[in-house]
Amino acid sequence: MDEAFSDDPGVQLMKAFQAGSEPAFDRLVEAYSGQVYALFTRFLGRVAEREDMVQEVFLRVLRSRDRYVPTARFSTYLYRVAFNLAVNHTERDRGERSLDARLAEGGPSEFESAISANSSSPDDDPARHLETDDVVRAVREAIASLPESQRMALILAKYEELSFAEIAEVLGSSEKAIKSLVHRARESLRERLKPYLERELA
Repeated sequence: MDEAFSDDPGVQLMKAFQAGSEPAFDRLVEAYSGQVYALFTRFLGRVAEREDMVQEVFLRVLRSRDRYVPTARFSTYLYRVAFNLAVNHTERDRGERSLDARLAEGGPSEFESAISANSSSPDDDPARHLETDDVVRAVREAIASLPESQRMALILAKYEELSFAEIAEVLGSSEKAIKSLVHRARESLRERLKPYLERELA
């Protein structure tokens, strides 16, 4: 086992699974399925297929049992599998449904909820709620409009707190390229949401 990752719990479980421990795989699913589900939610929105996609991720892990080599933390490896699956889903979904239909699914994300909380009026003004709905929709559209690599890089940096080097491992890129991706993603969001931010500060 690579000594650099020998103390990673996921790597230890995956190596135990490789050695023949079936319970180790069950523990991997139990330990990491929530993180994978959250990643799909942030990347794709609240699409109905998320649970099936989580199962597919671990099915791919199962199939890679003999080929697995710990070159990173297990979560980093898992996110790479999830990213590839999410991109395939996005490309397939793009031809089937409009952006509006995808954005209409489910409730707000954590980022949207935070904006809603900051936009709340103490008087609970109905008109203010309409403005908040506009902001939430704008945030959804802005995030959904980012290219897949930018969107995933931003999510992994903001929510999973991965280093640029780890994100590069997930996306199969370089650390320098990831820094540029995250910067461009933030700039794109800032530009698209500028009218709403100015409204809040007015």
